[in-house]
Amino acid sequence: MKNILTLEELNKDELFELLAKAISLKKEPHSEEGSLYGKSVALIFKKSSTRTRVSFEAGVYELGGNPIYLHATDLQLGRGETTKDTAHVLSRYVSAIVVRTYAHSDLEEMASVAEVPVINALTDDHHPCQALADMMTILEKKDRLQGIKIAYVGDGNNVCHSLIIASALAGADISIATPIGYEPNKEIVKTAMKLKSDDSKTFITDDPLKAVSDADVIYTDVWASMGQEEEHQKRIKIFKPYQVNKELISKAKDDALIMHCLPAHRGEEITSEIIDSTQSVVWDQAENRLHTQKALLWTLLGERQ
Repeated sequence: MKNILTLEELNKDELFELLAKAISLKKEPHSEEGSLYGKSVALIFKKSSTRTRVSFEAGVYELGGNPIYLHATDLQLGRGETTKDTAHVLSRYVSAIVVRTYAHSDLEEMASVAEVPVINALTDDHHPCQALADMMTILEKKDRLQGIKIAYVGDGNNVCHSLIIASALAGADISIATPIGYEPNKEIVKTAMKLKSDDSKTFITDDPLKAVSDADVIYTDVWASMGQEEEHQKRIKIFKPYQVNKELISKAKDDALIMHCLPAHRGEEITSEIIDSTQSVVWDQAENRLHTQKALLWTLLGERQ
């Protein structure tokens, strides 16, 4: 494993090894202190961030490395330098490049010439680091992933895409409910089908009640992602029947977990009553971004390498 552009880079064993390492680091946060000593990690962000930026900066620091935050406007990318040229130069300075951007093709272009690992911190198509934290959270709370039913309700976006792939690798079932025209990318779904292990199932519908029926986990995300702000009002009307609320979660198992990658638009895709309920694990989910990213950094860059 050199890069993490999507979760396709992992096989089932590698996924569970990463999750086990993340759980270990959560229990003993200082156990790998110094494993990134003398190493710098460039964090290139074209999109704003709270959880991704802070968890990566803190994670690199806690492992003894030096995080270098670089907004795209701070770089010569903003003045016309190519992505490949930037990757060539940064490879001479740092031990890894973490990128949060729009077009997934930009990330692939950087990885094609970079001489150090490139990690996807979010693109319009994928959010693999989020899915790693999601799988860790479910594993912590349910003690297993195989056979767990995850219901994703909302937009078939980057978070949904990575969750589909992660579920396939882990042997979990995933049921996705989106309005017609907002389904996940068909090619990404096909890829997940090729990766799936055991008897995991993927079900896509436009009926949120069917999706959450007997679910162990109910997951949602904002209806308008970054870059879709102009569609916000239109999407509110279309997605209204997909709100995660008391009525919807009553169709799931009584102990179903409520998940959201955050930030949440309370009163839109999820009600405050539900996100603040005892079934909600969104804060653990957010915290686990730190631990899974530390596990990923340690795997790619740690002293054992």
